[in-house]
Amino acid sequence: MATQYANKRAYTEQETSAYICMSRSFLRQSRMEGHRRNRTEAPPFIKIGRAVRYLKEDLDQWLDSHRKQTHLVCDGGEHA
Repeated sequence: MATQYANKRAYTEQETSAYICMSRSFLRQSRMEGHRRNRTEAPPFIKIGRAVRYLKEDLDQWLDSHRKQTHLVCDGGEHA
């Protein structure tokens, strides 16, 4: 589905939801509540009048910032 939006720079909420595989309600809630403890922070967004848009570069950086290691290592060097 990401190839569908490859040439666009600014995505709508619906396009962003599909691009990052998160619900539209997540985007709305996180936008309204801001950063809260123990919650995934919202990707950066811009407002043009009443329209909310997400820039592709910001979404890619946001996705990269949530990358985790494939496994955890305990003190003994074994997998958790």
